[in-house]
Amino acid sequence: MVHRKSFPLNIALSCLITCALPFVTSSRVTAAERLKLSFGVVERSISVDALETYATTGKVNDELAAYFKYVPDSELGELRQVLVAPIPLGAVEVSQFLYSPIGETLLETLSQVVQSEFRERGRSTLKKSRRNSGFYGTRSALILAAAEPKKFTLLNILRKFPSKTISIDLFRSLEIAMRLRNIVNRTQKAINVINNKSQESEPNTVSNRILSYALQKGRLTYTKQSFTLYDTSRTRTFPADIYLPQTTGSHPVIVISHGLGSDRTSFAYLAQFLASHGFVVAVPEHPGSNAQQLQALLGGIADRVSDPKEFIDRPLDVKYLLDYLEGLSTSNPPYKGRLNMEQVGVIGQSFGGYTALALAGAEINFAQLEKNCPVDKNTLNVSLLLQCLALRLPQFDYNLSDPRVKAAVAINPVVSSVYGQEGFSKINIPVTIVAGTGDTVAPAYPEQIVPFTWLKGENKYLVLMNGGTHFSVIAESPDSSIPVPSEVIGPSPYLARNYTEYLALAMFKTYVANNSNYRRYLSTDSINSLGQDKLFLRVVNELTIKQLKSFDKGKERLDVASEPQF
Repeated sequence: MVHRKSFPLNIALSCLITCALPFVTSSRVTAAERLKLSFGVVERSISVDALETYATTGKVNDELAAYFKYVPDSELGELRQVLVAPIPLGAVEVSQFLYSPIGETLLETLSQVVQSEFRERGRSTLKKSRRNSGFYGTRSALILAAAEPKKFTLLNILRKFPSKTISIDLFRSLEIAMRLRNIVNRTQKAINVINNKSQESEPNTVSNRILSYALQKGRLTYTKQSFTLYDTSRTRTFPADIYLPQTTGSHPVIVISHGLGSDRTSFAYLAQFLASHGFVVAVPEHPGSNAQQLQALLGGIADRVSDPKEFIDRPLDVKYLLDYLEGLSTSNPPYKGRLNMEQVGVIGQSFGGYTALALAGAEINFAQLEKNCPVDKNTLNVSLLLQCLALRLPQFDYNLSDPRVKAAVAINPVVSSVYGQEGFSKINIPVTIVAGTGDTVAPAYPEQIVPFTWLKGENKYLVLMNGGTHFSVIAESPDSSIPVPSEVIGPSPYLARNYTEYLALAMFKTYVANNSNYRRYLSTDSINSLGQDKLFLRVVNELTIKQLKSFDKGKERLDVASEPQF
């Protein structure tokens, strides 16, 4: 929150790190000694030594006192924490990301606020532009600070700037902060509308005993077998795990699609849970957008976080996997007659959410992508950087849906531009959209809440995981070497995974297995009963743009179809 009487120094300094932290050589010839703070025509400076003394001891010297008298005590405490809070990333991860196209895009935004006197010779217009901004100085400072063990902090980043003076445009940082505040306010108001609307139901008629049963692991045992699939039509090889319940008869099939930078172990807990309740569960690993791809990016082997073809290959992986399962069901003895390929559900998270919705009928909207891409340099919706990659695809009418899929669950999906209203409204099967109110990667308002209003089908659910982040439901991979801070994961990840199990079971038992007894678990009464402390669920079945606009005061544009650049 920005206070009218506070001097926005902490906003500017925080921006230096928060713009780059969610993703993330040259020699040091000098070190930053002073920060030059400009606000319009007014310009003053303070020493980095004064900030370091304050951060380590809490003492405010005369130099800082002139600024800090305008800053509330609560914000001073936050500034002190921000200055010395360690960032759990190393130089390799930081440097390789910052040299990637997405990393450079984020640096362009950051360098609008932070500039240095660092100068390099360069011929191209782009290099001159970056040289005159803080692009190279910021990148160098981030990499050098990350190279020192346990010293990747904002204060050390300031120390590593290859310039004696760093200029911080407080007007620009305040503009970004106000933009962020407006987005947060708009999102919070939408969340309030949904939370209030979700309570407009009959008194709770679902007993705790019934809810407890739905949250428990089933009684069935299962086997797990890994396969390597090869699609000759695409020259694409990918692995998949199949969980088979050890009971007789034909079972519905569920496919789980992981997100960008994850792998098939990320949702093994969900596969095991669903298999214990009588579903055959198949979990493919998408090779161009899995954890291995992200590690290749950070290791300098790959130059992009994902190939644009993944927007096509991911759904085609699932379609090929379903064809493969049909083959197993007719010819492989352990699987023969055990898979009901007419009863299929799909669930995915993030990029996997995009995948699930493509199979459900959503269509890539190239017209919307052309309108929204390249990404506005002021955007605070990082998921648009991924979505705009789809514009590099040949513009065909891709057939990515699959009639075997009878229901879909999409968690933190990225959809606002790659599908837009026209493409998203093509979905006509039961669907659940799960949004985390603390998601800063695929923000709830533009990526899930507004798109939900575009759905035309009757059986649709928008579930808010209040307190949930983009990483809440992802189990840590045993092979992952990329740390995710607990602050990014959010509160009670174990509980978030419990909720995911519950929602998937209720959705797929109802609309895939056609067991009407489970429909009660999708009621507002049932889902609203799931809540503990800082992590709780709320659900609505109907929502319109008009209802979201009910809180609009005339200054905020809410039509994401025309302005998804948050």
